[in-house]
Amino acid sequence: MALTVNVKKDFSLKEVSNVIRSALALDERIAKHKRAKYANICKNFETKYGMSSDIFMRKFESGELDERDDFFDWYAAKKGLDNWSKKLDILSGISL
Repeated sequence: MALTVNVKKDFSLKEVSNVIRSALALDERIAKHKRAKYANICKNFETKYGMSSDIFMRKFESGELDERDDFFDWYAAKKGLDNWSKKLDILSGISL
């Protein structure tokens, strides 16, 4: 997929490209950190409750589990893991 970048000031392509590369690299580092953080939280819940996060999500979303606070925290952590993993996949697939 092609992407068009419109720059409103008179900067060289190299300058703009360097800034974009730097921003993407920073976002990628942040995404890796966040993904690892949420993966660790999910792993702790998986160990505590003896089930994978994917099985937990199916059970949680189907109403099979009770409403303990841990399950809402686990749900939020799994959603965070999924969102940051997707963002990292997107960022990792970009080249300039």
